[in-house]
Amino acid sequence: MATSTLPERAPAPAPALPLQQRHVGDRVFRLLLTLAAVAVPVLLAFLVLELWLGSRAAIERFGFDFVTSSTWDPVAERFGALPLVVGTLVSSFLALLIAVPLSLGVAIFLTEFAPGWLRQPVAFLIELLAAIPSVVYGLWGIFVLVPFLLRWVFPVLQDWLGFLPFFQGTIYGPSMFSASVILAIMVMPYVMSVSREVLLAVPPSQREAALALGATRWEAVMTAVVPYARSGIVGAVILGLGRALGETMAVTMLIGNRHDISASLFAPGYTMAAAIANEFAEAVADIHLAALSYVALLLFLVTVVVNALARLLIWRVARGVEGGRGA
Repeated sequence: MATSTLPERAPAPAPALPLQQRHVGDRVFRLLLTLAAVAVPVLLAFLVLELWLGSRAAIERFGFDFVTSSTWDPVAERFGALPLVVGTLVSSFLALLIAVPLSLGVAIFLTEFAPGWLRQPVAFLIELLAAIPSVVYGLWGIFVLVPFLLRWVFPVLQDWLGFLPFFQGTIYGPSMFSASVILAIMVMPYVMSVSREVLLAVPPSQREAALALGATRWEAVMTAVVPYARSGIVGAVILGLGRALGETMAVTMLIGNRHDISASLFAPGYTMAAAIANEFAEAVADIHLAALSYVALLLFLVTVVVNALARLLIWRVARGVEGGRGA
């Protein structure tokens, strides 16, 4: 005997929330997002205010001479931060000079030429390098990098490039060059990772168009892919520069910490972050603490100015790319 089965009823849809309640949820969500957005500049303003209040005594006593003077004598209460500013800028830009070509080369290799089985493991290792603490880099630099540079790199540079003032004088282990090399190693993961993501975002049509016109694989990369990703690559470089400007522990362990300006890259140097890390815990006099706060304020200003100039450069590069596409 056949039995007929009735079709099951579909479950009744859940009652929709009244329109007024949905509007309340939207308002709450918008309020939370607004508070989160406002919290960032407010915290930044409190940071600047605290640095200004802490350094006001040094600002009133030394004024702008603090930036142009080279004397740093806590006993005599005479302070000048010019060697710190110069050391910070020189070590950061030298690190970028070493790191950017290597990072961009690795990024191009991974996106354009590496076999598929090699791309993901190498990219994972690159991202893993960014997670290593800076003090570990510093210890590795002391026990491995500095002896290697002293034995194999510094003598060769002095023999071949000794006619330049940058490679003259006594060779020291902890030096501006050693700190720049360790900074370059620390910056490379950031520049490589961001550059790789930017190159992966380039449309395949860019490559195909260059190859269709008869370009080789390398010519297609250099004439079509890299120019298209130019603004993103500049952003990656600026991200690395921001990391280099504020790096503390590894630089403190390798730069030599001598408050002096020397033309030789083999001589020790000093940076603003290293001076704060070394002396803040031992500073007793109020003017010494104010001078270190003044250094922190200068570091903040240098970082803001460099990033602002970089943003302007990225904007101009991006506008040029858009103009070229429109043409």
